[in-house]
Amino acid sequence: MRIVVAEDSVLFREGLVRLLAEKGHEVVAAVGDAPALVAAVGELTPALAVVDVRMPPRMESDGAEAAAALRQSHPDLGLLLLSQHIDLRHTVRLIGSPGFGYLLKDRVLDVAEFVAAAERVADGGSALDPTVVRALVKTHAGSGLGELSERELVVLRLVAEGLSNTAVADRLVVSERTVEAHIRSVFLKLGLPDEGTNRRVLAVLAYLDSR
Repeated sequence: MRIVVAEDSVLFREGLVRLLAEKGHEVVAAVGDAPALVAAVGELTPALAVVDVRMPPRMESDGAEAAAALRQSHPDLGLLLLSQHIDLRHTVRLIGSPGFGYLLKDRVLDVAEFVAAAERVADGGSALDPTVVRALVKTHAGSGLGELSERELVVLRLVAEGLSNTAVADRLVVSERTVEAHIRSVFLKLGLPDEGTNRRVLAVLAYLDSR
């Protein structure tokens, strides 16, 4: 797997490069700022970008902003964000989408778990730190998972795997309109607000938090 690593701490960056290389992956670029990340992805077309949320040039959420931009320009790129603390300002819309992960940096200490998460994200799956899930669910979602029907839970599980409504419909051999009706019912039972939040993301997070 071809990987770009974007991390401003030289020691942490080199540690990631060595770890991933030891597990058989090819780190095609290791950069220290957001513009270099965008350039490397555009030039080298990796399968995965491992990105520090906070990095130069502004030392704010530059990495997260670059990741959001890369999702638009390179929709098939796996994005695995790393952060010392939770910062969701530029990533909420990415959570729950295929090929996206958000882990706290201390997760890297569990090498097997981290590498498995990276591989899963590159393959189109998700990897969310439980702390990230709890923060969003507690902020936005009610506790209505127990009210969901068996079919609604199946639909939500498939959405949590990153499937679109069309893909869910194909998997269940039903119409896309039927899937949309199930998802609307899920939103209602979970007590998710109509405005100001991404209800699909929050429904997925509520499901993941219950596992």
